[in-house]
Amino acid sequence: MNPLWNLIHAERAALADDLASLDEEQWRQHTLSTAWTVEQAVAHLTAGASTGFWAWIRSIVGAGFNADLHNQRRLEERLGATPAETLEQFRSTIDSTISPTGTLQAWLGEVVIHGEDIREPLGLHRDYPEEVLVTLLDFFESSNFTVPSKARARGLTLVARDVRHWVGAGPEVEGSARDLIMAMAGRPVPAERFSGPGALDFDARGHEPSQRR
Repeated sequence: MNPLWNLIHAERAALADDLASLDEEQWRQHTLSTAWTVEQAVAHLTAGASTGFWAWIRSIVGAGFNADLHNQRRLEERLGATPAETLEQFRSTIDSTISPTGTLQAWLGEVVIHGEDIREPLGLHRDYPEEVLVTLLDFFESSNFTVPSKARARGLTLVARDVRHWVGAGPEVEGSARDLIMAMAGRPVPAERFSGPGALDFDARGHEPSQRR
């Protein structure tokens, strides 16, 4: 089994543990940068961990190649009658090795980014393993696979102070690995969290209109 699956499974398990203590109001709260509530975002993650390649093809074709419609349909299938049921469905996928494609870095990014979409508004914090952060820094800086992260990082050197890792080439942008990853994924990160000669350019790119998933 690809070692990345171990990281994905661990991040799903950590998120499920954080979700276990939420009350009804917290489950209804909107996430960081999407119109989804916490419960809908969790159902989306369940759908992603339950949809193989051919099921994804049928779904996206059936949605007229509208990714938003595809995502909405699939997450609605994974919503429980209660948040507890939605969480139980998510828990059932923790060890799943099903994915729409074999690009496992993207599915690690999926659970980390949506996990942060959920955690930040709720005031929850996770200390991510360095291997997770370095993997996602490298992946998002080099790929526009699900979001235009490579385009946001183009022509800049992103320096993650906390893990002593850098990616790219050009004027430097310094910040935490978590903030650099979230900004590349199109999530709102306060500009003051970044420093360096490329910081203003990087911040401006993060506010460009784009589809966030």
